[in-house]
Amino acid sequence: MKSLCIKINNTDILNYLLERIEIIDFEDITYSKNKFKIYENIIIHYQGKNNLKFYDFLCDLLQEVVIEFYEEKIVKQLINYNYFYFDEYEKNKITENCLQMRDTEEYKNLIEEKAYIKNAFKEYISENKTIILDGFVYFRLQDYIKVLDNLVDQAVNQFVIEKEYTEFINLLRIYVDSKLPEFSMLHLIYNKGESILLDSEKNVVSVSDNIYNAKYLSDISFSSNDYALNTLLTLLPEKIEIHLIEEEDEFINTIKLIFENRVSICKDCNICKTYRLLNKARSIH
Repeated sequence: MKSLCIKINNTDILNYLLERIEIIDFEDITYSKNKFKIYENIIIHYQGKNNLKFYDFLCDLLQEVVIEFYEEKIVKQLINYNYFYFDEYEKNKITENCLQMRDTEEYKNLIEEKAYIKNAFKEYISENKTIILDGFVYFRLQDYIKVLDNLVDQAVNQFVIEKEYTEFINLLRIYVDSKLPEFSMLHLIYNKGESILLDSEKNVVSVSDNIYNAKYLSDISFSSNDYALNTLLTLLPEKIEIHLIEEEDEFINTIKLIFENRVSICKDCNICKTYRLLNKARSIH
């Protein structure tokens, strides 16, 4: 017979384990709960003959517990330790970024493929009959904690980029609001990452004539649309009508953030229909 005593001092984890053991259909096991000193103890006995299958059952169960109850806690501890100079709001945003990354298929696949948690548990419980869960997580799951540490670094980088982007947008918004419009209306035709500007008479506005007089040349990449953005910032139209030939993307969202209520979106006017037909004609040829 194989047995494992799991020592816990967290009621939520205790109840979770008891519920999961009750639900999971695994033959030839019995379990009991009792308290000894500071720990609650869940003792699981296995009377079957397939010890490897029993270890897999335990490892899957304990991995669930680590991810459900420890992962976010470890992330916050790593942020507080390595990035103590951020304020609480910034730390919370970094935590949000980290948890979003954790929920991606790429991260989940990494944890499953590398089996950082399962392998550590399997190695330990195959040789020991008692496990103190808190101590095991913080002292035996170092490879897993390194993965989380790397995840935190990525989340911090994302936060810094987002913060710089927001500050850049706010700077441009202040500039736009501080100046009187020089054009009543400009049309922006946007298709497949390329922009065309038309004035109110539907004449093409040359971006090359305006780029050298631009008030702000962005230090954040907007790919091929930098010229269009800087032209808009130079000409400062009172209204910008964006004609979307395809769906919105980051660039269109940026325009909307900078120019706010000056922007309107159009998808089905004569201009839209004309450029949609031209786009189809090009794709045919």
